[in-house]
Amino acid sequence: MSKKILLVSASIGSGHIQAANAVRDELNRISPATNVAVVDFLDQEISLGHLIKETYLKMLDVIPNAYDFLYRKSQKFQPGTSVKNVTALIMKRKMVKLLYEYRPDMLVFTHPFPCCAAAYLRRTGQLSIPMAAVMTDFSFHPMWLHKEINAYFVANHEIQQALHDNGIAKDRIFITGIPISPKFTHTSPNNRTKDRGIPEILIMGGGLGLGAIEEAVISLQSAKTQLKIIAVAGNNTKLRDRLLTLTNTSCNPLTVMGYTERISELMANASLLITKSGALTCSEALSHELPLLLLSPLPGQEEDNANYLTQQGVALRISPAQTLASLVDELLSKPHILDDMRSKSRDLSKPAAANQIALMLSASIHNRTAIFPAS
Repeated sequence: MSKKILLVSASIGSGHIQAANAVRDELNRISPATNVAVVDFLDQEISLGHLIKETYLKMLDVIPNAYDFLYRKSQKFQPGTSVKNVTALIMKRKMVKLLYEYRPDMLVFTHPFPCCAAAYLRRTGQLSIPMAAVMTDFSFHPMWLHKEINAYFVANHEIQQALHDNGIAKDRIFITGIPISPKFTHTSPNNRTKDRGIPEILIMGGGLGLGAIEEAVISLQSAKTQLKIIAVAGNNTKLRDRLLTLTNTSCNPLTVMGYTERISELMANASLLITKSGALTCSEALSHELPLLLLSPLPGQEEDNANYLTQQGVALRISPAQTLASLVDELLSKPHILDDMRSKSRDLSKPAAANQIALMLSASIHNRTAIFPAS
């Protein structure tokens, strides 16, 4: 009988699901005999899932400072705190339902909510199969921290150290990077056009089209450099419609797109990416050695991502004292700065993360190597 791996994610934003899909695709490629499924934990109970997602998006839109405050407070959680326990108690029934429906031999999480629920079930003796967590940001958050998790796949040494400082053995923590689609791992410098002709500026805000995309497009109208602007609205149809009204008055050629599967191609041709700091989008950009301009990062984890990426020299945050247009003009007139950012992106990028994770999961579930130490 074939082994079953269940990847459990949550559609708060699109990055968590994309990470799960990337690992699934690699597992299907390297281990076709393994039965692999991805489920959206929040879709298992529509009313609660919808409420959580809508509350998250509404807070980001209306009271972002309140969300940031709650996020910062939650970073002070200690292992076993009541908040994690309450999360687990609320969501354990959905996890039990998934386990009954799929009967997996291994669980892999790309979001902390289902991770909390499964850790609780193991802690109370109701679950014994191997479990792994794929952390999908560049910074640590204690909601991920559970001694019941057998293996962690993380973006960097900083997260590895934070987990270790909180009691997780280093032989359980693997620095793989954040898993992205294989289409971002097969780029060739020969296909790039960013250094030829009119520079292309790509503006996007993830699958939900969040962030100051419209403001960025308007700001670039005052750029002195001739540009081609590509604005991707994702699934945000209202934003796409507003952007389309700008195409007739734009001083520079403006292409507006909704959700598209062509992100890798667009990144390959771009000179700069203007975006918020979602970890999946930024990881994809790193694989293309594409310099990042971070405009209005969302509060919480994306603020932390922005801090990490700027510290690593692969991104610049747009200062209130400097307009976006003037910064773009400056960067395009100083190619040595962009070259340095590309070089650092190449060093930081881990485009084979999904493959690495899939290889270790496959080896472990088929008992070819002891990837998962006993919990």
